[in-house]
Amino acid sequence: MKNILLGVTGSIAAYKAADLANQLTKAGYSVRVVMTRSAAEFVTPLTFQTLTKHKVHMDMFEPFAYEDVRHISLAQEADLLLIAPATANIIGKLASGIADDMLSTVAMAVRGAPVLICPAMNTAMYENPVVRGNMEKLAALGYAFVEPKESRLACGDAGKGALADVEVIMGRVGELLPTR
Repeated sequence: MKNILLGVTGSIAAYKAADLANQLTKAGYSVRVVMTRSAAEFVTPLTFQTLTKHKVHMDMFEPFAYEDVRHISLAQEADLLLIAPATANIIGKLASGIADDMLSTVAMAVRGAPVLICPAMNTAMYENPVVRGNMEKLAALGYAFVEPKESRLACGDAGKGALADVEVIMGRVGELLPTR
């Protein structure tokens, strides 16, 4: 069974990540979720725990004692790191090598497994030259992307920035992890 580490960040599209986690689990993947604190403002960890049957990781310094260094072991076990939705914040952190929370720290520790980033943000943010530059930098380093779609966004604007459809993300996951 292939292990997918699903990173969920603080975007309104976090609710779609619950459907994604459910679909990945039903497709036979073992899904572990790492959420940012901002993501937990939109969807609770319990939602992901219920869908994946695994503990959700958020805190680098949680008091629960593990026999391993959790952010390293999660990275080592991953056959794929999938960040959906990926905010401008996490994209910027990854492009700059910043590791200051559980998700960014795990992402910095991933070696040998593909990283698939699914941006979701306001169109103005997505088109911002800094964000575009960060994405180009990550792409040059081998990170893969699923482009957001054009839609009416939560803020009322219309344009490119909505999280890609779950089916599109699932298709890209299947390309990166062809066997289970």
